[in-house]
Amino acid sequence: MRFSPSFLEEIRARLPVSDVVRQKVKLRKEGREWRGLSPFNAEKTPSFYVNDQKMRWFDFSAGKNGNIFDFVMETEGLSFPEAVERLAALAGLPLPVETKEQQEQDQRRATLGEALEAAAVFFEKRLAGAAGRDARAYLDGRQISLDAREKFRLGFAPPERHALRDHLAAKGASVETMIEAGLLVHGEDIAVPYDRFRNRVMFPICDRAGRVIAFGGRALEADAQAKYLNSPETPLFHKGAALYNLHNARKAAHETGAVIAVEGYVDVIALTAAGFPHAVAPLGTALTPEQCALLWRLAEEPILCFDGDKAGLKAAFRAVDTALPLIGPGRSLRFVLLPDGQDPDELLRSSGAEALADALNHPLPLVDLLWMRETDAATLDTPERRAALERRLREIVGQIGDDDLRRHYLQELAQRLDRLFSRDRRGQFRRPDVARRGASGRRRASDEGPMTIGPGLANSPLFRGVKSGIAPREALILLILINHPDLIDSRAEDLATLDLESADARDLRDALLRFAESSADDKLELHPFLASLGLERTVARLEAMAAHSTLWSVRPEAAAADAGESLRQAFALHRRSLALNRELRAVQALLADNPNERNNARLKDIQTQLSALDGAEAAVEGYGSLSGRPSRSL
Repeated sequence: MRFSPSFLEEIRARLPVSDVVRQKVKLRKEGREWRGLSPFNAEKTPSFYVNDQKMRWFDFSAGKNGNIFDFVMETEGLSFPEAVERLAALAGLPLPVETKEQQEQDQRRATLGEALEAAAVFFEKRLAGAAGRDARAYLDGRQISLDAREKFRLGFAPPERHALRDHLAAKGASVETMIEAGLLVHGEDIAVPYDRFRNRVMFPICDRAGRVIAFGGRALEADAQAKYLNSPETPLFHKGAALYNLHNARKAAHETGAVIAVEGYVDVIALTAAGFPHAVAPLGTALTPEQCALLWRLAEEPILCFDGDKAGLKAAFRAVDTALPLIGPGRSLRFVLLPDGQDPDELLRSSGAEALADALNHPLPLVDLLWMRETDAATLDTPERRAALERRLREIVGQIGDDDLRRHYLQELAQRLDRLFSRDRRGQFRRPDVARRGASGRRRASDEGPMTIGPGLANSPLFRGVKSGIAPREALILLILINHPDLIDSRAEDLATLDLESADARDLRDALLRFAESSADDKLELHPFLASLGLERTVARLEAMAAHSTLWSVRPEAAAADAGESLRQAFALHRRSLALNRELRAVQALLADNPNERNNARLKDIQTQLSALDGAEAAVEGYGSLSGRPSRSL
């Protein structure tokens, strides 16, 4: 039996290689791949690898590799048609009937593909010609380079009603083919079908193999009825089951282990040009389950990057609803809400790639978005309303199909509800459970719990606004690392992603990372190394702060355990501060569009939490006993 390429591709799309191989081989996740013992040779050390992104398996002991069809043929001794039949059943696909009609349908799909490819070439040439002057000016204004235009095959649809139709007809394409491909508008009240895309910048949409299957067009007229127009549903194109730039992003996503989904075509192009080639976009619709499946084939936790406005927040919340029934261990989503109502392209142009990288390095987990959505606009002043919130969360989490993950979500949200319902009279959150204690009766530094601050630290020059030019919390982190350089290697990753306000602090951070990268033979003492880079003044300002500080762990003579614990908590508090500020911006966007008492109360609550963090570095009450020095509040 002959199987069409589209049918085989559909089987591959539905069945990750690891799912097929797992029926014969016990696999263990290692990074972005799966590893197990060879099914072809007896071995003690695993040499069999599966890569879902590449859709391949590799057996280095047997010297074999292939796709899912090859694996079934090799392990079960089946012919290719038998393997296809077995996998089609596993994918829930009926076998195609090899009829004359089926052959005609396959030929029809090929003909549609040829027409779409010819249309893409037509649009490209029109963009480069005299007629494309305004379209090129638009692309220039969006800072889309010539290289990017070529890479993404951008084009221009001229304003004439029959320009594309006449061009394709001259090449032998029938009107019926152009209509079926979504290139012409037709109907009972339309005597002569005409071009669907006119006077628009054109963005070809491709399948995972890079074949053109549809178009998106951006109007050049300011008063156009539809700013963006996509191809309609066709035999080749189902917009809820495709992602813009998927064919280009696959390789980059495999290399980085990440994929970024943004909202628009231009955002994808801008991200790619800025060094984020693992970017894709849905096609003018809310994220669908099929698109989630495509994203999870690229990365375990795709990042959804939404515009920082009310519409972006709503889109993020809709994505939560779509994903919840589908998530499981190693399969979730993370979210980035951009600041000040900007989209990724605007943020890149206004603040550069570093600002976008910082946002992408601090995504919110799905559970945070769910919590934000359900609590931001909630009035919880009565037992009935609090019970309603609790029931609503249980019902929402009940959609999660994986039993273990559902249990963890329920536990996480129960803890958050406990904290939310256990506010004291000042409106501050307090931990409802009793903190675990060590043998001495004091809270152990490694225990999780609220980060408290004693009067010594609160009154320290580090946190009283001393004019060092470096923000207090950042100063604390840098001081501990300078005075305890042995900690730099273990905290290099945290340090590399540290968001710093001043140029001096950033220079010092980069120098510390360079120090960590130097070899043991070449490594100098830290202070001479920093001086050689011209940073002695910055270091001196920080050390002057430390000289008057009551915070023990900042000083060089502090025990390594104290310094390491203080540093760990400093990074945690810094990340918490960033998360609260992102949440604050989201609530401010809500208030701008819907100024009500609920949103205002949420705003004040976040501001209260930020005030508690501001100028307070993490010091668990009494943990000084770790070093044997006198125990006291920091």
